[in-house]
Amino acid sequence: MSDDAIRLVTVGRMLRGRGRLLGALVVLGALVGLGASLMFPPRYTTSASVLLPGAWEERVLLTQAEIATSTVVTDRTAAALKWDGVDGEELRKRVRAEVTDGNIVKVSGTAESPARAQRLSDELARQFVAFSARIGEETADPTAAAGPERLRQTVLSTSRRITELADAADPGRTVESVQTRTELAKLRTTLQEAVEKLNQAQSGTAGSRLVVMGPAAKPSGEAPPTRVQLIAAGAVLFLLVAVVGHLGAARVNRRLRSEREIAAALGSGLLGGVDVPAEKGVHRPEGDGPRHPVRRLLGLDTPWNAPAPPLAGDEASLGIRYRRVCGRIRELMPSARRLLLVVPDDDGVALRAAERLVEEAGGDPRLRVAVVSAEAPLLPDREEESGVLVVLSAGTRTAAELAGIAEACADAGHDVVGIVLADAVRTRPARSAGPPREAAAPALALGDGARGGAR
Repeated sequence: MSDDAIRLVTVGRMLRGRGRLLGALVVLGALVGLGASLMFPPRYTTSASVLLPGAWEERVLLTQAEIATSTVVTDRTAAALKWDGVDGEELRKRVRAEVTDGNIVKVSGTAESPARAQRLSDELARQFVAFSARIGEETADPTAAAGPERLRQTVLSTSRRITELADAADPGRTVESVQTRTELAKLRTTLQEAVEKLNQAQSGTAGSRLVVMGPAAKPSGEAPPTRVQLIAAGAVLFLLVAVVGHLGAARVNRRLRSEREIAAALGSGLLGGVDVPAEKGVHRPEGDGPRHPVRRLLGLDTPWNAPAPPLAGDEASLGIRYRRVCGRIRELMPSARRLLLVVPDDDGVALRAAERLVEEAGGDPRLRVAVVSAEAPLLPDREEESGVLVVLSAGTRTAAELAGIAEACADAGHDVVGIVLADAVRTRPARSAGPPREAAAPALALGDGARGGAR
């Protein structure tokens, strides 16, 4: 898994294997989102539009938007609203302004209720228009008010003068007539410049008058994030974190699967492999612990990334493999009277395989099962045993854990004489067979010393 790319089939396998855990995390995330929504009251937002007539440059429009949310405007708005505990600084966090098409500045306000949000937007727009008008009055030229009228008078007098000179001009081609026409051309130029200045003055005067385009609409729904959005976000966030965490843990998984790696870690050879019928609902031996009911409820007592059990023969064919392993044990150690089967305490498949090996051996040699802790293995001291057989499932132990088991065997005076790998399979319906052979009752070394402890 650590060397393969994460595919959709892996995600699907994880969703099936950890469905109950993911469901619990989704519910937990939804509850966290609900708690977050209770800490933040609902908010409502609405907007009012302010029109800026005339021709405006983009930078000037942006300046007007900044003025709409300036400290002066928000302070005046807070003073007009007279809301308890809400000052201009607080309002600055609740309002915003943006420039839209058509020389329109849209001012928005956010409050705890639709009515307050509507009132805040309307009052902010009014204060913005009033403050902009005041700025225009204070920065205007004192003589600008009489400017347009004087320009109009200049236009009228110039027009009359042009008419008089045109009437008095000599239609002939004398020097005086040429001078007259030259003066008329200058007067026309002066008239045109006066008209242009008049138009500019009128445009500037009209542009300084901001207009509120009606009251703000009453908001019909909460402003994001709503309570539903927070609940959904919490559920999705917890689900994604769980999925990414499972996939990341699977990619960094360092449990050994190949026979060569397992044999190298234990420093012994592989005697063979045996199959164990996969039984739904069979859990690990550490199930008596206080956390086991929760782990079992959430489906954490079995690995999610374990491949589906392959289809094998019936019970009779499975027994052949056990008898072959027992035969190899007798060939390897013909004079052995007693061997110790070491099984990790969280490997239920290996434990069932060890018990089956004891039955198939029939007392020749005499096998004894010792269940040890994978984290801190501790074996009983050597007595009559001729060696140790390690029984485990592939893909359940890291190299460090296997090295720890080998060190624990050496510390107790045992030699690891072989390894037996167990694998869960699906069996076919049983065939008719002869009477079963008598089997010796398995002996389990499950004392406190074998359960685990400090080495």
